[in-house]
Amino acid sequence: MSLTSPSALSRRLFLISVASAAGALALPFPSSASVPSPGTVAFDADSILLATDRLFRSDDAGRSWTALAAPRPVVALATHPERPGRILAALDQGIALSDDGGQTWQVRSDGLPDAKVLSVTMAARASDTFYATLEGDGLWITEDAGQSWSLAMDRPWLGDAERDPLTLTSVDLESGMGGIWIYAGTETGLTRVPDCFCRWQDVQPGDAMDALVSQDAPPPAAPLPEGEAVLALVSAPSSPATLYAALPSGVWSSEDGGVVWARVTPQPATALAVHPQDETYLAAVVGGSLHLSRDGGTSWTAIAAA
Repeated sequence: MSLTSPSALSRRLFLISVASAAGALALPFPSSASVPSPGTVAFDADSILLATDRLFRSDDAGRSWTALAAPRPVVALATHPERPGRILAALDQGIALSDDGGQTWQVRSDGLPDAKVLSVTMAARASDTFYATLEGDGLWITEDAGQSWSLAMDRPWLGDAERDPLTLTSVDLESGMGGIWIYAGTETGLTRVPDCFCRWQDVQPGDAMDALVSQDAPPPAAPLPEGEAVLALVSAPSSPATLYAALPSGVWSSEDGGVVWARVTPQPATALAVHPQDETYLAAVVGGSLHLSRDGGTSWTAIAAA
């Protein structure tokens, strides 16, 4: 088992070197399924990743958990359906990457401003392309797995002000330039940009690229509630047009890339994840606890301690 030398680590990154040297520790779910705020969750293939004050992994749907030697605090996680074991972790300041399921980590923040990282995602068709948003800054991109970063877009202008993207997801839709959109949830709603990075725009029906050029598009038929913060946003790799969003008013879903939304549960979630091969299998942080759904968010089961 390898571990990055402490002398090579960024000052902003703390690795749990003692735990790594000793090996992973099998644990029941921490604190009877209580997840300290904010908490973030992700799927790595069939495994569930949960970041609290530490990073935990479950390979059996939450029945038992392994504490990983990982950076902390972790504020956001990203994985890729075509690269099991690859985990991108956004730290309060800085970004770290693991390619072995969270056993070892490397700093991948070269070129990023010294600011709080708010969200990360991996490109739907390119597992070496990552996106990140920083507080008070814009959307950043790397195409070499975090070896170097560059600014892709300024923050979106929504409601007469620039807004920080709080959550990101890469969506594989044919209407995007090259088939890829970056969707972002902000404190006032949803926006998106194609991977040509030409302009942030609202989600609307019809030919989105024509609308982008003409700047004239019909409004969505049933958008997310106006003015609400989008706290979490995910696209299902097995059905890319299927999106889930967590708002204070509950968990919402869309089956057409965000044009029409329906609320699936009034329970507000602060973090969401969707299984890479099953768009109905969700994990969420709800009320400070981890919950799982096997029916697209209609019903949920709380994960209890082992």
